[in-house]
Amino acid sequence: MTLEEDCRNRILSEEYAAFIIEYHDDLPDLSAKYDFCFEIINATHAIAYTPIATLPNNLIHIFGYSIYPSVFGLLDITSVEASGIVRLRNIPALNLRGQGVLIGIIDTGIDYTHDAFKYADGTSRILSLWDQTIESENSRPEGFNYGTEYTQFQLNLALASANPLTVVPSVDENGHGTFLAGIAAGSRSEENNFTGVVPDAEIVVVKLKPAKQFTRDFFMIPEGATCYQENDIMLGVKYLTNISRKSVRPISICIGFGTSQGAHDERGVLSSYLSDIADENGVAVVIAAGNEGNRGHHYYGLVDKVSGYDTVELKVGPNETGFSMELWGDAPSTFSIDILSPTGEYIPRVPARIGETREIQFIFEDTKIYLDYQVIETQTGDELILMRFRNPTEGIWRFRVYSSSDLDLNFNIWLPMNQFISDTTYFTEPDPEYTLTSPGNTFIPIVVTAYDHTNDSLYINASRGYTRTQQISPSLAAPGVNIIGPTINNGYKLSTGTSIAAAHTAGVSAMLLEWGIARGNYTQLDSVEIKNFLIRGARRDPNVTYPNKEWGYGILDIYGSFASLRGEII
Repeated sequence: MTLEEDCRNRILSEEYAAFIIEYHDDLPDLSAKYDFCFEIINATHAIAYTPIATLPNNLIHIFGYSIYPSVFGLLDITSVEASGIVRLRNIPALNLRGQGVLIGIIDTGIDYTHDAFKYADGTSRILSLWDQTIESENSRPEGFNYGTEYTQFQLNLALASANPLTVVPSVDENGHGTFLAGIAAGSRSEENNFTGVVPDAEIVVVKLKPAKQFTRDFFMIPEGATCYQENDIMLGVKYLTNISRKSVRPISICIGFGTSQGAHDERGVLSSYLSDIADENGVAVVIAAGNEGNRGHHYYGLVDKVSGYDTVELKVGPNETGFSMELWGDAPSTFSIDILSPTGEYIPRVPARIGETREIQFIFEDTKIYLDYQVIETQTGDELILMRFRNPTEGIWRFRVYSSSDLDLNFNIWLPMNQFISDTTYFTEPDPEYTLTSPGNTFIPIVVTAYDHTNDSLYINASRGYTRTQQISPSLAAPGVNIIGPTINNGYKLSTGTSIAAAHTAGVSAMLLEWGIARGNYTQLDSVEIKNFLIRGARRDPNVTYPNKEWGYGILDIYGSFASLRGEII
Protein backbone atom coordinates (compact mmCIF):
# COMPACT_ATOMS: atom_id res chain seq x y z
CA MET A 1 0.00 0.00 0.00
CA THR A 2 1.41 3.41 -0.95
CA LEU A 3 1.56 6.29 1.51
CA GLU A 4 -1.26 8.04 -0.40
CA GLU A 5 -3.47 4.93 -0.26
CA ASP A 6 -2.74 4.47 3.45
CA CYS A 7 -3.70 8.08 4.20
CA ARG A 8 -6.88 7.76 2.14
CA ASN A 9 -7.83 4.67 4.13
CA ARG A 10 -7.26 6.58 7.37
CA ILE A 11 -9.54 9.41 6.23
CA LEU A 12 -12.42 7.00 5.76
CA SER A 13 -11.83 4.39 8.47
CA GLU A 14 -13.46 4.68 11.88
CA GLU A 15 -10.31 3.11 13.38
CA TYR A 16 -8.41 6.35 12.78
CA ALA A 17 -8.96 9.74 14.37
CA ALA A 18 -8.65 13.08 12.58
CA PHE A 19 -6.92 15.98 14.29
CA ILE A 20 -6.03 19.56 13.28
CA ILE A 21 -2.33 20.28 13.70
CA GLU A 22 -0.61 23.65 13.64
CA TYR A 23 2.76 23.03 12.02
CA HIS A 24 5.93 24.76 10.89
CA ASP A 25 8.66 22.59 9.38
CA ASP A 26 8.11 19.67 11.71
CA LEU A 27 5.61 17.46 9.85
CA PRO A 28 8.13 14.65 9.16
CA ASP A 29 9.16 14.53 12.84
CA LEU A 30 5.53 14.49 14.02
CA SER A 31 4.70 11.77 11.50
CA ALA A 32 7.49 9.52 12.72
CA LYS A 33 6.82 10.11 16.41
CA TYR A 34 3.02 9.82 16.47
CA ASP A 35 2.22 7.72 13.36
CA PHE A 36 0.48 10.64 11.67
CA CYS A 37 -0.26 10.94 7.98
CA PHE A 38 -1.09 14.47 6.86
CA GLU A 39 -3.39 16.39 4.59
CA ILE A 40 -2.28 20.02 4.17
CA ILE A 41 -4.92 22.74 4.52
CA ASN A 42 -2.76 25.85 4.25
CA ALA A 43 0.65 27.18 5.28
CA THR A 44 -0.08 26.84 9.01
CA HIS A 45 -2.50 23.94 9.51
CA ALA A 46 -2.77 20.32 8.45
CA ILE A 47 -5.10 17.43 9.20
CA ALA A 48 -3.40 14.48 10.91
CA TYR A 49 -4.87 10.97 10.79
CA THR A 50 -3.63 8.47 13.37
CA PRO A 51 -4.71 5.09 14.82
CA ILE A 52 -7.16 5.48 17.72
CA ALA A 53 -5.66 2.43 19.43
CA THR A 54 -2.28 4.16 19.89
CA LEU A 55 -3.53 7.52 21.20
CA PRO A 56 -1.99 8.57 24.52
CA ASN A 57 -4.40 9.38 27.35
CA ASN A 58 -2.90 12.86 27.76
CA LEU A 59 -3.19 13.86 24.08
CA ILE A 60 -5.02 17.07 24.94
CA HIS A 61 -2.11 18.15 27.12
CA ILE A 62 0.53 17.25 24.52
CA PHE A 63 -1.02 19.21 21.66
CA GLY A 64 -3.72 21.35 23.31
CA TYR A 65 -7.50 21.41 23.06
CA SER A 66 -7.51 22.81 19.52
CA ILE A 67 -6.12 19.54 18.13
CA TYR A 68 -9.63 18.10 18.41
CA PRO A 69 -11.74 19.27 15.47
CA SER A 70 -14.85 21.03 16.72
CA VAL A 71 -18.16 19.47 15.79
CA PHE A 72 -20.69 21.56 13.90
CA GLY A 73 -24.44 21.16 13.54
CA LEU A 74 -27.09 22.69 11.30
CA LEU A 75 -28.49 25.96 12.60
CA ASP A 76 -32.10 25.61 11.29
CA ILE A 77 -34.06 22.87 10.16
CA THR A 78 -41.63 38.50 0.10
CA SER A 79 -37.97 38.78 1.67
CA VAL A 80 -36.26 40.13 -1.49
CA GLU A 81 -38.44 43.22 -1.36
CA ALA A 82 -37.55 43.92 2.29
CA SER A 83 -33.83 43.96 1.47
CA GLY A 84 -34.21 46.43 -1.39
CA ILE A 85 -33.43 43.80 -4.04
CA VAL A 86 -36.55 44.29 -6.17
CA ARG A 87 -36.22 48.07 -5.97
CA LEU A 88 -32.62 47.85 -7.15
CA ARG A 89 -33.50 45.49 -10.02
CA ASN A 90 -36.00 48.03 -11.31
CA ILE A 91 -33.02 50.22 -12.22
CA PRO A 92 -31.88 48.72 -15.57
CA ALA A 93 -28.19 49.41 -14.96
CA LEU A 94 -28.40 47.64 -11.58
CA ASN A 95 -30.47 44.59 -12.50
CA LEU A 96 -27.97 42.38 -10.70
CA ARG A 97 -28.90 38.70 -10.87
CA GLY A 98 -25.56 37.00 -10.28
CA GLN A 99 -24.21 36.65 -13.81
CA GLY A 100 -20.54 35.72 -13.78
CA VAL A 101 -20.57 34.99 -10.02
CA LEU A 102 -20.53 31.74 -8.03
CA ILE A 103 -22.52 30.86 -4.92
CA GLY A 104 -20.67 28.41 -2.64
CA ILE A 105 -22.64 26.08 -0.35
CA ILE A 106 -21.01 23.76 2.24
CA ASP A 107 -23.79 21.79 3.88
CA THR A 108 -25.94 18.66 3.58
CA GLY A 109 -25.67 18.60 -0.21
CA ILE A 110 -28.23 19.65 -2.78
CA ASP A 111 -31.19 18.14 -4.62
CA TYR A 112 -29.69 18.79 -8.04
CA THR A 113 -32.87 17.55 -9.75
CA HIS A 114 -34.93 20.41 -8.25
CA ASP A 115 -36.28 22.93 -10.77
CA ALA A 116 -34.81 25.73 -8.64
CA PHE A 117 -31.33 24.75 -9.87
CA LYS A 118 -32.04 24.41 -13.59
CA TYR A 119 -31.85 26.79 -16.50
CA ALA A 120 -34.93 27.30 -18.66
CA ASP A 121 -33.69 24.55 -21.01
CA GLY A 122 -33.56 22.04 -18.14
CA THR A 123 -29.76 21.97 -17.77
CA SER A 124 -28.02 22.39 -14.42
CA ARG A 125 -27.01 25.68 -12.84
CA ILE A 126 -24.63 23.75 -10.56
CA LEU A 127 -21.06 24.18 -11.80
CA SER A 128 -19.65 21.36 -9.65
CA LEU A 129 -20.51 19.21 -6.65
CA TRP A 130 -18.04 17.56 -4.27
CA ASP A 131 -19.80 14.80 -2.35
CA GLN A 132 -17.48 13.85 0.50
CA THR A 133 -19.63 10.81 1.34
CA ILE A 134 -19.27 8.93 -1.97
CA GLU A 135 -16.03 7.11 -2.73
CA SER A 136 -14.72 6.52 -6.24
CA GLU A 137 -11.27 5.70 -7.56
CA ASN A 138 -10.93 8.19 -10.39
CA SER A 139 -13.35 11.03 -9.61
CA ARG A 140 -11.91 12.73 -6.54
CA PRO A 141 -11.37 16.48 -6.82
CA GLU A 142 -7.84 17.39 -7.84
CA GLY A 143 -5.70 17.74 -4.72
CA PHE A 144 -8.16 15.96 -2.41
CA ASN A 145 -7.99 12.39 -1.14
CA TYR A 146 -11.62 11.39 -0.66
CA GLY A 147 -15.13 11.86 -1.97
CA THR A 148 -16.35 12.26 -5.55
CA GLU A 149 -16.55 15.36 -7.73
CA TYR A 150 -19.43 15.70 -10.19
CA THR A 151 -19.02 18.26 -12.97
CA GLN A 152 -21.73 20.28 -14.66
CA PHE A 153 -21.38 17.98 -17.68
CA GLN A 154 -22.11 14.92 -15.53
CA LEU A 155 -25.03 16.63 -13.82
CA ASN A 156 -26.51 17.46 -17.23
CA LEU A 157 -26.15 13.84 -18.28
CA ALA A 158 -27.99 12.83 -15.13
CA LEU A 159 -30.79 15.34 -15.70
CA ALA A 160 -31.22 14.04 -19.25
CA SER A 161 -31.56 10.49 -17.93
CA ALA A 162 -34.80 8.78 -17.00
CA ASN A 163 -33.16 7.86 -13.67
CA PRO A 164 -30.80 10.72 -12.72
CA LEU A 165 -29.54 9.08 -9.52
CA THR A 166 -28.10 6.15 -11.47
CA VAL A 167 -25.75 8.65 -13.16
CA VAL A 168 -25.06 11.03 -10.25
CA PRO A 169 -26.09 9.31 -6.98
CA SER A 170 -25.54 12.34 -4.72
CA VAL A 171 -28.63 13.26 -2.68
CA ASP A 172 -29.50 15.72 0.08
CA GLU A 173 -31.22 13.54 2.67
CA ASN A 174 -31.83 16.47 5.03
CA GLY A 175 -32.83 19.36 2.74
CA HIS A 176 -30.90 22.06 4.62
CA GLY A 177 -28.30 22.59 1.90
CA THR A 178 -30.98 22.57 -0.80
CA PHE A 179 -32.91 25.28 1.05
CA LEU A 180 -29.90 27.56 1.54
CA ALA A 181 -28.77 27.18 -2.07
CA GLY A 182 -32.29 28.08 -3.15
CA ILE A 183 -32.54 31.16 -0.95
CA ALA A 184 -29.26 32.47 -2.33
CA ALA A 185 -29.59 31.48 -5.97
CA GLY A 186 -32.77 29.55 -6.73
CA SER A 187 -34.54 30.05 -10.06
CA ARG A 188 -37.86 31.88 -10.01
CA SER A 189 -41.04 29.87 -9.42
CA GLU A 190 -44.17 31.90 -10.15
CA GLU A 191 -46.57 29.27 -8.77
CA ASN A 192 -44.68 29.19 -5.43
CA ASN A 193 -44.13 32.98 -5.28
CA PHE A 194 -40.42 32.34 -4.93
CA THR A 195 -37.14 33.61 -6.30
CA GLY A 196 -33.59 33.32 -5.08
CA VAL A 197 -31.60 36.51 -4.63
CA VAL A 198 -29.29 35.86 -7.62
CA PRO A 199 -31.15 33.43 -9.92
CA ASP A 200 -28.53 33.75 -12.68
CA ALA A 201 -25.54 32.75 -10.54
CA GLU A 202 -24.02 29.29 -10.83
CA ILE A 203 -23.62 27.17 -7.72
CA VAL A 204 -20.73 25.14 -6.28
CA VAL A 205 -21.70 22.62 -3.60
CA VAL A 206 -19.86 20.57 -0.98
CA LYS A 207 -21.79 17.78 0.70
CA LEU A 208 -20.05 17.23 4.03
CA LYS A 209 -18.96 13.86 5.35
CA PRO A 210 -20.47 13.01 8.79
CA ALA A 211 -18.20 13.30 11.80
CA LYS A 212 -16.26 10.20 12.84
CA GLN A 213 -17.61 8.18 15.74
CA PHE A 214 -14.44 8.82 17.76
CA THR A 215 -15.03 12.58 17.62
CA ARG A 216 -18.74 12.20 18.35
CA ASP A 217 -17.97 10.02 21.36
CA PHE A 218 -15.32 12.38 22.71
CA PHE A 219 -17.75 15.31 22.74
CA MET A 220 -20.73 13.16 23.78
CA ILE A 221 -22.79 14.02 20.70
CA PRO A 222 -26.20 12.29 20.92
CA GLU A 223 -26.96 9.48 18.54
CA GLY A 224 -28.75 10.60 15.39
CA ALA A 225 -27.69 14.27 15.58
CA THR A 226 -26.39 15.70 12.29
CA CYS A 227 -22.76 16.48 12.98
CA TYR A 228 -19.73 17.51 10.90
CA GLN A 229 -16.02 17.88 11.67
CA GLU A 230 -14.05 21.09 11.41
CA ASN A 231 -11.38 19.53 9.19
CA ASP A 232 -13.90 18.43 6.53
CA ILE A 233 -15.42 21.92 6.55
CA MET A 234 -12.02 23.55 6.06
CA LEU A 235 -11.31 21.30 3.09
CA GLY A 236 -14.76 22.18 1.73
CA VAL A 237 -13.87 25.87 1.86
CA LYS A 238 -10.58 25.10 0.12
CA TYR A 239 -12.48 23.27 -2.64
CA LEU A 240 -14.84 26.20 -3.22
CA THR A 241 -12.01 28.71 -3.53
CA ASN A 242 -10.13 26.34 -5.86
CA ILE A 243 -13.15 26.22 -8.19
CA SER A 244 -13.46 30.01 -8.03
CA ARG A 245 -9.84 30.45 -9.08
CA LYS A 246 -10.02 27.83 -11.85
CA SER A 247 -13.16 29.36 -13.35
CA VAL A 248 -11.83 32.92 -12.83
CA ARG A 249 -15.07 33.98 -11.18
CA PRO A 250 -15.73 35.63 -7.82
CA ILE A 251 -17.53 33.55 -5.20
CA SER A 252 -19.91 34.25 -2.32
CA ILE A 253 -19.72 31.47 0.29
CA CYS A 254 -22.59 30.74 2.69
CA ILE A 255 -21.81 29.12 6.07
CA GLY A 256 -25.06 27.84 7.58
CA PHE A 257 -23.79 25.69 10.44
CA GLY A 258 -22.21 26.41 13.81
CA THR A 259 -20.94 25.17 17.14
CA SER A 260 -20.89 26.44 20.72
CA GLN A 261 -17.49 24.88 21.25
CA GLY A 262 -14.36 26.97 21.52
CA ALA A 263 -13.38 30.32 23.01
CA HIS A 264 -16.01 32.31 21.11
CA ASP A 265 -13.44 34.64 19.64
CA GLU A 266 -11.67 35.12 16.33
CA ARG A 267 -8.72 32.90 17.30
CA GLY A 268 -10.32 29.51 16.60
CA VAL A 269 -8.89 27.42 13.75
CA LEU A 270 -11.91 27.61 11.43
CA SER A 271 -12.66 31.25 12.30
CA SER A 272 -9.05 32.22 11.50
CA TYR A 273 -9.08 30.23 8.28
CA LEU A 274 -12.34 31.84 7.11
CA SER A 275 -10.96 35.28 7.94
CA ASP A 276 -7.94 34.60 5.74
CA ILE A 277 -10.18 33.43 2.89
CA ALA A 278 -12.59 36.35 3.35
CA ASP A 279 -9.74 38.81 2.96
CA GLU A 280 -8.98 37.56 -0.57
CA ASN A 281 -10.04 39.63 -3.55
CA GLY A 282 -13.25 38.33 -5.15
CA VAL A 283 -14.38 36.30 -2.12
CA ALA A 284 -17.34 37.03 0.16
CA VAL A 285 -17.76 34.84 3.24
CA VAL A 286 -21.14 35.09 4.97
CA ILE A 287 -21.73 33.26 8.27
CA ALA A 288 -24.92 32.62 10.22
CA ALA A 289 -24.90 34.07 13.74
CA GLY A 290 -26.60 31.06 15.32
CA ASN A 291 -29.87 30.33 17.07
CA GLU A 292 -28.69 30.13 20.70
CA GLY A 293 -29.89 33.44 22.16
CA ASN A 294 -32.76 32.07 24.25
CA ARG A 295 -31.67 28.46 24.77
CA GLY A 296 -30.12 28.96 28.24
CA HIS A 297 -26.80 27.51 27.10
CA HIS A 298 -24.47 30.34 28.17
CA TYR A 299 -23.45 31.54 31.61
CA TYR A 300 -21.42 34.67 32.29
CA GLY A 301 -19.72 34.81 35.67
CA LEU A 302 -17.65 37.14 37.81
CA VAL A 303 -15.83 35.73 40.81
CA ASP A 304 -16.68 37.64 43.99
CA LYS A 305 -13.49 39.12 45.45
CA VAL A 306 -14.74 38.71 49.03
CA SER A 307 -15.88 35.06 48.92
CA GLY A 308 -13.40 34.06 46.22
CA TYR A 309 -15.96 32.20 44.10
CA ASP A 310 -19.11 32.42 41.98
CA THR A 311 -21.87 29.80 42.11
CA VAL A 312 -23.22 28.30 38.88
CA GLU A 313 -26.35 26.15 38.72
CA LEU A 314 -27.05 23.81 35.84
CA LYS A 315 -30.36 22.02 35.44
CA VAL A 316 -29.94 18.64 33.73
CA GLY A 317 -33.08 17.19 32.20
CA PRO A 318 -34.26 13.58 32.11
CA ASN A 319 -32.71 11.00 29.76
CA GLU A 320 -29.62 13.11 29.06
CA THR A 321 -26.98 10.60 27.97
CA GLY A 322 -24.04 12.97 27.96
CA PHE A 323 -22.67 16.35 26.90
CA SER A 324 -19.57 18.53 27.11
CA MET A 325 -19.30 21.90 28.83
CA GLU A 326 -16.51 24.48 28.45
CA LEU A 327 -15.44 27.13 30.94
CA TRP A 328 -13.21 29.86 29.48
CA GLY A 329 -11.57 32.17 32.02
CA ASP A 330 -9.99 35.46 31.03
CA ALA A 331 -6.20 35.53 31.32
CA PRO A 332 -4.08 36.16 33.27
CA SER A 333 -6.27 34.89 36.13
CA THR A 334 -6.55 31.17 36.86
CA PHE A 335 -9.81 29.44 37.74
CA SER A 336 -10.78 26.16 39.40
CA ILE A 337 -14.03 24.44 40.30
CA ASP A 338 -15.73 22.17 42.78
CA ILE A 339 -18.84 20.10 42.02
CA LEU A 340 -22.02 19.23 43.92
CA SER A 341 -24.31 16.63 42.31
CA PRO A 342 -28.13 16.61 42.57
CA THR A 343 -27.94 13.84 45.20
CA GLY A 344 -25.52 15.84 47.34
CA GLU A 345 -22.30 14.09 46.43
CA TYR A 346 -19.49 16.63 46.70
CA ILE A 347 -16.25 16.78 44.72
CA PRO A 348 -13.85 19.18 46.47
CA ARG A 349 -12.12 21.96 44.59
CA VAL A 350 -9.86 20.62 41.85
CA PRO A 351 -6.74 22.78 41.75
CA ALA A 352 -5.76 24.59 38.56
CA ARG A 353 -2.52 22.95 37.49
CA ILE A 354 -0.94 22.52 34.07
CA GLY A 355 -1.91 19.13 32.72
CA GLU A 356 -4.56 18.53 35.39
CA THR A 357 -6.86 15.68 34.31
CA ARG A 358 -9.45 13.90 36.41
CA GLU A 359 -11.91 11.10 35.77
CA ILE A 360 -14.58 11.48 38.41
CA GLN A 361 -16.85 8.50 39.10
CA PHE A 362 -19.72 9.29 41.46
CA ILE A 363 -20.54 6.70 44.11
CA PHE A 364 -24.29 7.09 44.49
CA GLU A 365 -25.13 7.72 40.84
CA ASP A 366 -24.12 6.45 37.42
CA THR A 367 -22.49 9.72 36.38
CA LYS A 368 -18.90 10.05 35.20
CA ILE A 369 -17.21 13.39 34.56
CA TYR A 370 -13.99 13.76 32.56
CA LEU A 371 -12.24 16.97 33.64
CA ASP A 372 -9.34 18.61 31.79
CA TYR A 373 -7.62 21.85 32.73
CA GLN A 374 -5.76 23.86 30.09
CA VAL A 375 -4.32 26.66 32.20
CA ILE A 376 -2.85 28.29 29.08
CA GLU A 377 -4.87 27.17 26.05
CA THR A 378 -2.66 27.15 22.96
CA GLN A 379 -4.86 29.22 20.59
CA THR A 380 -5.96 31.95 22.99
CA GLY A 381 -3.63 31.99 26.00
CA ASP A 382 -6.73 31.92 28.23
CA GLU A 383 -7.73 29.13 30.59
CA LEU A 384 -10.05 26.34 29.51
CA ILE A 385 -11.75 23.86 31.82
CA LEU A 386 -13.31 21.13 29.69
CA MET A 387 -15.97 19.00 31.39
CA ARG A 388 -17.47 15.97 29.68
CA PHE A 389 -20.47 14.33 31.34
CA ARG A 390 -21.53 10.74 30.77
CA ASN A 391 -24.99 9.70 32.06
CA PRO A 392 -25.48 12.86 34.16
CA THR A 393 -28.04 12.56 36.93
CA GLU A 394 -31.23 14.55 36.41
CA GLY A 395 -31.59 17.63 38.60
CA ILE A 396 -29.63 20.69 39.71
CA TRP A 397 -25.85 20.50 39.54
CA ARG A 398 -23.93 23.18 41.40
CA PHE A 399 -20.44 24.34 40.48
CA ARG A 400 -18.38 26.88 42.37
CA VAL A 401 -15.84 28.70 40.22
CA TYR A 402 -12.85 29.97 42.23
CA SER A 403 -10.11 32.49 41.55
CA SER A 404 -7.78 34.26 43.97
CA SER A 405 -6.44 36.74 41.44
CA ASP A 406 -6.82 40.50 41.87
CA LEU A 407 -6.99 40.94 38.06
CA ASP A 408 -9.70 39.89 35.58
CA LEU A 409 -12.15 37.57 37.30
CA ASN A 410 -14.53 37.12 34.36
CA PHE A 411 -15.39 33.73 32.92
CA ASN A 412 -17.90 32.24 30.50
CA ILE A 413 -19.37 28.75 30.32
CA TRP A 414 -21.01 27.32 27.22
CA LEU A 415 -23.13 24.20 26.86
CA PRO A 416 -23.44 22.54 23.44
CA MET A 417 -25.67 24.11 20.83
CA ASN A 418 -29.27 23.09 20.32
CA GLN A 419 -29.46 19.60 18.69
CA PHE A 420 -26.38 18.43 20.64
CA ILE A 421 -28.15 18.65 24.01
CA SER A 422 -31.78 18.31 25.12
CA ASP A 423 -34.10 21.29 25.58
CA THR A 424 -34.43 20.41 29.27
CA THR A 425 -30.75 20.99 30.11
CA TYR A 426 -29.79 24.63 30.71
CA PHE A 427 -28.33 27.12 33.18
CA THR A 428 -30.82 28.39 35.76
CA GLU A 429 -29.43 31.95 35.36
CA PRO A 430 -28.32 32.12 31.72
CA ASP A 431 -26.94 35.09 29.83
CA PRO A 432 -28.23 35.57 26.24
CA GLU A 433 -25.19 37.62 25.20
CA TYR A 434 -21.99 36.08 23.76
CA THR A 435 -24.11 33.32 22.25
CA LEU A 436 -22.90 33.62 18.64
CA THR A 437 -21.99 30.17 17.39
CA SER A 438 -18.56 29.69 15.85
CA PRO A 439 -17.35 30.45 13.22
CA GLY A 440 -19.60 33.51 13.63
CA ASN A 441 -17.27 34.68 16.40
CA THR A 442 -15.08 36.57 13.99
CA PHE A 443 -14.75 40.05 12.50
CA ILE A 444 -13.58 39.88 8.87
CA PRO A 445 -16.38 37.74 7.35
CA ILE A 446 -19.96 39.03 7.27
CA VAL A 447 -21.91 37.60 10.23
CA VAL A 448 -25.69 37.75 9.88
CA THR A 449 -28.53 37.48 12.36
CA ALA A 450 -32.20 36.95 11.45
CA TYR A 451 -35.25 39.18 11.74
CA ASP A 452 -38.91 38.97 10.73
CA HIS A 453 -39.27 41.27 7.72
CA THR A 454 -43.05 41.46 8.14
CA ASN A 455 -42.82 43.38 11.42
CA ASP A 456 -39.10 44.27 11.80
CA SER A 457 -38.69 42.19 14.96
CA LEU A 458 -35.59 40.16 15.82
CA TYR A 459 -35.90 36.38 15.55
CA ILE A 460 -36.61 35.18 19.09
CA ASN A 461 -33.80 32.58 19.20
CA ALA A 462 -31.20 34.62 17.33
CA SER A 463 -27.76 34.48 18.92
CA ARG A 464 -26.39 37.73 20.24
CA GLY A 465 -22.92 39.29 20.21
CA TYR A 466 -20.34 40.35 20.73
CA THR A 467 -17.38 37.99 20.58
CA ARG A 468 -15.71 37.22 23.90
CA THR A 469 -12.93 39.67 22.96
CA GLN A 470 -15.52 42.41 22.27
CA GLN A 471 -15.19 42.37 18.47
CA ILE A 472 -18.41 43.68 16.90
CA SER A 473 -20.54 40.82 15.63
CA PRO A 474 -23.12 40.22 14.17
CA SER A 475 -22.62 42.62 11.27
CA LEU A 476 -26.22 42.93 10.06
CA ALA A 477 -29.73 41.49 10.24
CA ALA A 478 -31.42 39.91 7.21
CA PRO A 479 -34.79 38.21 6.62
CA GLY A 480 -34.88 34.79 8.29
CA VAL A 481 -38.37 34.16 9.72
CA ASN A 482 -40.99 32.14 7.81
CA ILE A 483 -39.11 32.33 4.52
CA ILE A 484 -40.20 30.16 1.60
CA GLY A 485 -37.58 28.12 -0.20
CA PRO A 486 -36.98 24.87 -2.10
CA THR A 487 -36.86 21.55 -0.33
CA ILE A 488 -36.12 18.01 -1.47
CA ASN A 489 -38.35 16.19 -3.95
CA ASN A 490 -38.95 19.39 -5.93
CA GLY A 491 -41.03 20.92 -3.16
CA TYR A 492 -41.16 24.24 -1.31
CA LYS A 493 -41.63 25.03 2.37
CA LEU A 494 -41.38 27.77 5.00
CA SER A 495 -38.39 27.81 7.34
CA THR A 496 -36.81 30.05 9.98
CA GLY A 497 -33.31 30.68 11.31
CA THR A 498 -30.10 32.62 10.97
CA SER A 499 -28.68 30.29 8.30
CA ILE A 500 -31.50 31.46 6.02
CA ALA A 501 -30.52 35.09 6.73
CA ALA A 502 -26.93 34.15 5.87
CA ALA A 503 -27.99 32.59 2.56
CA HIS A 504 -30.01 35.70 1.74
CA THR A 505 -27.00 37.89 2.46
CA ALA A 506 -24.68 35.61 0.48
CA GLY A 507 -26.95 36.28 -2.49
CA VAL A 508 -26.79 40.03 -1.90
CA SER A 509 -23.00 39.79 -1.62
CA ALA A 510 -22.99 38.02 -5.00
CA MET A 511 -24.87 41.02 -6.44
CA LEU A 512 -22.06 43.26 -5.28
CA LEU A 513 -19.44 40.89 -6.71
CA GLU A 514 -21.27 41.01 -10.05
CA TRP A 515 -21.42 44.81 -10.03
CA GLY A 516 -17.87 45.29 -8.78
CA ILE A 517 -15.83 42.47 -10.36
CA ALA A 518 -17.83 40.83 -13.14
CA ARG A 519 -18.89 44.24 -14.54
CA GLY A 520 -15.60 45.95 -13.71
CA ASN A 521 -16.91 48.78 -11.52
CA TYR A 522 -14.84 47.92 -8.42
CA THR A 523 -12.42 45.08 -9.05
CA GLN A 524 -10.86 44.91 -5.55
CA LEU A 525 -13.92 43.77 -3.62
CA ASP A 526 -13.43 41.37 -0.72
CA SER A 527 -15.53 40.56 2.36
CA VAL A 528 -14.35 43.62 4.29
CA GLU A 529 -15.34 46.05 1.55
CA ILE A 530 -18.63 44.26 0.91
CA LYS A 531 -19.45 44.35 4.61
CA ASN A 532 -18.68 48.05 4.86
CA PHE A 533 -20.73 48.67 1.72
CA LEU A 534 -23.71 46.87 3.27
CA ILE A 535 -23.29 48.62 6.61
CA ARG A 536 -23.41 52.04 4.96
CA GLY A 537 -26.78 51.27 3.40
CA ALA A 538 -28.33 49.39 6.34
CA ARG A 539 -31.63 50.62 7.75
CA ARG A 540 -31.32 51.83 11.33
CA ASP A 541 -33.93 52.74 13.93
CA PRO A 542 -33.25 56.28 15.19
CA ASN A 543 -34.20 55.14 18.70
CA VAL A 544 -31.54 52.41 18.80
CA THR A 545 -27.79 52.82 19.32
CA TYR A 546 -25.62 51.08 16.71
CA PRO A 547 -23.71 48.87 16.56
CA ASN A 548 -25.37 46.67 19.17
CA LYS A 549 -25.28 43.04 20.22
CA GLU A 550 -28.66 42.13 18.69
CA TRP A 551 -28.78 43.94 15.33
CA GLY A 552 -25.15 44.71 14.57
CA TYR A 553 -25.22 47.79 12.32
CA GLY A 554 -28.86 47.46 11.25
CA ILE A 555 -31.11 45.80 8.66
CA LEU A 556 -29.77 44.78 5.26
CA ASP A 557 -30.84 47.12 2.44
CA ILE A 558 -28.89 46.76 -0.79
CA TYR A 559 -30.74 49.66 -2.45
CA GLY A 560 -29.65 51.87 0.41
CA SER A 561 -26.06 50.72 -0.12
CA PHE A 562 -26.04 51.83 -3.74
CA ALA A 563 -27.86 55.04 -2.88
CA SER A 564 -25.14 55.83 -0.34
CA LEU A 565 -22.58 55.90 -3.17
CA ARG A 566 -24.39 58.92 -4.60
CA GLY A 567 -24.87 60.56 -1.22
CA GLU A 568 -28.64 60.00 -1.28
CA ILE A 569 -30.65 59.99 1.94
CA ILE A 570 -33.19 57.18 1.87
